[in-house]
Amino acid sequence: MFERKDHISWDEYFMGVAMLSARRSKDPNTQVGACIVSETNRILSMGYNGFPNGVPDEEFPWNREGEDNKYLYSTHSELNAILNYRGGSLEGCKMYVTLFPCNECAKAIIQSGIRTLVYAEDKYADTPGVRASKRMLNRAGVVFYQYEPSGRDVTLSL
Repeated sequence: MFERKDHISWDEYFMGVAMLSARRSKDPNTQVGACIVSETNRILSMGYNGFPNGVPDEEFPWNREGEDNKYLYSTHSELNAILNYRGGSLEGCKMYVTLFPCNECAKAIIQSGIRTLVYAEDKYADTPGVRASKRMLNRAGVVFYQYEPSGRDVTLSL
């Protein structure tokens, strides 16, 4: 008997976990997920964008505009995944994220010791924040590349 040849790749698996994590976000406009894995392909932590623990979702704004908006309160998926990890160092780990990180998350990624970043989308590539993010990640030696979907469908029935 031979092993199955149509199994999903590590990138498909972990990006799938990041995409599933994004579905936990209560943000009505943008849902982003992240998954951190060890050098031996073990999931260490996950995160999604939302308000910090203890900050009630229904009492704070989800709007993007105005003086009081979601950006003042929400935590990005990448930072949530880093903060959710309780096992020690993330040195040498890989992060999968559904949207290329902003400059603030890039700082946390670099400081945490994550060495590889795999992202699905880069829709804000031309913004100053993402340009700064890429500059810092490059300078710090963090390897990043865009996830290449295989084209196959993986369906979850829940």
